[in-house]
Amino acid sequence: QVQLVESGGGLVQPGGSLRLSCVASVSIFSINIMGWYRQGPGKERELVAGFTSGGITNYADSVKGRFTISRDNRKNTLYLQMNSLKPEDTAVYYCHVFQYRESRHNWGQGTQVTVSS
Repeated sequence: QVQLVESGGGLVQPGGSLRLSCVASVSIFSINIMGWYRQGPGKERELVAGFTSGGITNYADSVKGRFTISRDNRKNTLYLQMNSLKPEDTAVYYCHVFQYRESRHNWGQGTQVTVSS
């Protein structure tokens, strides 16, 4: 099982930026499917941004042009750069890694992002 530890959340004003980090307990070099989800108050968990098995990045329509997902395989870390934040981006953000061989979904504990003036 992969342990995932997120960090970087916090309180930010509208228009501000945050960068989330997710450090994995194992090498992510061979992991293709990984990404960021979020769950806002009273809402279902949704995909924000992710890498697919084909090496393509996907973004929710609501964050396109504002958020960027990236990875550093040497540091076993996944990032989410969030710019031009809006109050509707307020949510708990979760890191997700799918281990294909084990058919296992792994989740971090979540990090709170609050966008408010």
